[in-house]
Amino acid sequence: MLISLEIRDILIIDQLSLELGEGLNVLTGETGAGKSILLDALGMVLGWKGRADLVRQGAAKGEVAAVFALPPGHPAAAILEEAGVEIGDDAGGELILRRVAHPDGRRQAWANDRRVSTEVLRNLSETLVELHGQHDDRGLLNPRGHRTLLDLFGAFDLAPLRDLWTARRQAREALSAAEEQIARAKTEEDFLRHAVGELERLAPEAGEEAALDAKRRLMQAAGRIREDVAKALAALSEDGAEGRMRDASRWLEGAADKAEGRLNEPLSALSRAMIELSEAQSGIETALHALDFDPAALESTEERLFAIRAAARKHGVSPDDLAAYTASLSARLEALDAGEAGLGRLAAAVAAADQAWSLEAERITGLRQRAGERLDAAMAAELAPLRMERAVFRTVITRGDPGPDGQDQVTFTVATNPGAPPGPLNKIASGGELSRFLLALKVCLTGGGTGLTMIFDEIDRGVGGATADAVGRRLRDLAVEAQVLVVTHSPQVAALGRHHWRVEKRVEGDVTLSTVVALSEPERVEEIARMISGDTISDAAREAARSLISA
Repeated sequence: MLISLEIRDILIIDQLSLELGEGLNVLTGETGAGKSILLDALGMVLGWKGRADLVRQGAAKGEVAAVFALPPGHPAAAILEEAGVEIGDDAGGELILRRVAHPDGRRQAWANDRRVSTEVLRNLSETLVELHGQHDDRGLLNPRGHRTLLDLFGAFDLAPLRDLWTARRQAREALSAAEEQIARAKTEEDFLRHAVGELERLAPEAGEEAALDAKRRLMQAAGRIREDVAKALAALSEDGAEGRMRDASRWLEGAADKAEGRLNEPLSALSRAMIELSEAQSGIETALHALDFDPAALESTEERLFAIRAAARKHGVSPDDLAAYTASLSARLEALDAGEAGLGRLAAAVAAADQAWSLEAERITGLRQRAGERLDAAMAAELAPLRMERAVFRTVITRGDPGPDGQDQVTFTVATNPGAPPGPLNKIASGGELSRFLLALKVCLTGGGTGLTMIFDEIDRGVGGATADAVGRRLRDLAVEAQVLVVTHSPQVAALGRHHWRVEKRVEGDVTLSTVVALSEPERVEEIARMISGDTISDAAREAARSLISA
């Protein structure tokens, strides 16, 4: 509940303190006295978008402070906690919002003396105040907001539907991404299949090119060196060095007995030389065997070496990287084949997500249809005391574009005269009728006890007499369970207020100032009499005012 509003140096208000109470609070005054300035000031401290030039001419700054009493569990508490603002104990607390405006456009805001942003103020305002002005009927006139209003009235949970919509969107995105990926892969499918087939037949191995090159060079050199190696082996054979060394050993052994030991050491050396010679012969024989090659093997080696080098040049990689490149192409081809098979699974997931969302959307449609019937009945009950008992309000639900909140398009229609076809509110209802429709719908949607301060700015515009009286009585009923502030020019509405203030404008020197005066009972009579008769207040007008107040 809004307890008080203090304004300093805002437009034509130099200093003003307004203490509000429970129930129906009424603000009256002549046109231009400054009633709208109060709402501009309240909007400023609540972070609403509004006029920029709020600071009173000549003032260094303008300031507005609003004090709210918060009951336990009020939704503003969560916003304040997130912003680091303390509001009291668990039994509720007091919230003081203060905002300062400077002529250069700078503004600062505080909540319980803690600096806060404009965004925090706006978030708080949604939990504290609702403003319904003479032009603030866009929610009724704009069909895009009708579904939201119906959902508020029905009070059903849309979270499961929104979660299913998210799952549906994600499934469709996954399928679309897979289709795009496969489409891109399709453009290179022929290349992949040809290249993979060619490379898999070649089957290159890492390091193979260097090994083949060494083998090729060895086979090319073998023809030139084999003859010399063979001659060397022959020179060491029985007919060569080996035979001569055997003969020398045999001759020395025959003479050793008569040499008195002088030949023992030469014989030992010769024996060792025979062993080394045998090892040399074995190595040469092995080398000679290795130098034996089939000319076809050289041709085959050269063909594979050249094939590997040609494939490396073709694909722009080094010969050593050709095996890894082959593996990567094979993986891409396998992914393409697997992706086409996976499309079926993704498509099935999309179908399942579509079905789950559709079932929940149909359930919500049923809930909306039943809520629409209840809203129509509730509106009929509310319109009767507003002297619109012959008007017919209908909630029309048709199939719209699917979305996170369902597949329904909701339109509020009215028929103001019996037998007349229903139509959109802005084309069927007059200005006064729109105001009463707005009031009736507000009553249906809130049901009282919302914790919000509801402000109606000239909601009774365009109506008078018994209809204005009916509007006032409905506002008074609405104020039984909620604080209601009404800016009005209707004496019937003003007479039903629990608290009454008059907005006055005065001129001091060359300066025009506005102030708000709390009215006593006799002053209320005078104010309502003025609203009835104008500047000249007659005794009859006073009597009529007393009659309205006591009714």
